[in-house]
Amino acid sequence: MSLPIDFYFDFTSPYAYLMSEKIDVLAARHDRQVNWRPFLLGVAFQVSGVPVFTRNSPKAPYLMRDFDRSARFLGVPYSLPPNFPIGTQAAARAYYWLQDRHPQQAREFAHAVFRALFTAGRDMASPSEIVALLTEHGGDGEALAVALSGQELKERLKAECAAAVARGVFGSPFVFIDDEPFFGVDRLPQIERWLASGGF
Repeated sequence: MSLPIDFYFDFTSPYAYLMSEKIDVLAARHDRQVNWRPFLLGVAFQVSGVPVFTRNSPKAPYLMRDFDRSARFLGVPYSLPPNFPIGTQAAARAYYWLQDRHPQQAREFAHAVFRALFTAGRDMASPSEIVALLTEHGGDGEALAVALSGQELKERLKAECAAAVARGVFGSPFVFIDDEPFFGVDRLPQIERWLASGGF
């Protein structure tokens, strides 16, 4: 049986949001599963020395335009959130908490976070909003709120970030098919070809 595809992402990344709307369907066409693995871009940037993105950076005007263009090209609803970029520690920790208990619910929750951020403009940096979102989708928000305040989830996410960086992840989205790395949502055609042909 083929190994699952690893999909590394930060919830604050518009390109990761676009990838999240496509990767599972693409993988299923080739009888593959996908492991969703949130991490923090800030950690990767710190290790690589890449400056953290801000709206005042020289490349910001291009990226803002490209986010919109890429969403239109892929046919994915998209609106840049007013507080972009955001910290996503709470969202990533919540995902891993759910993943350990209800894997399918974790996947659905990840989609809900992305869509709440990039279509509704909700503040997904806020732990209380993360808890509210889970509650809205039928999850145990009270239990999550307790877990988010503890040290265990903080250490879990720290370890996941370290493992991602050690594997060579430096941006979001980042996909591994077996040991072959692909960076960026614009690599979707290459990913499809790779899955179809077994490499090229």
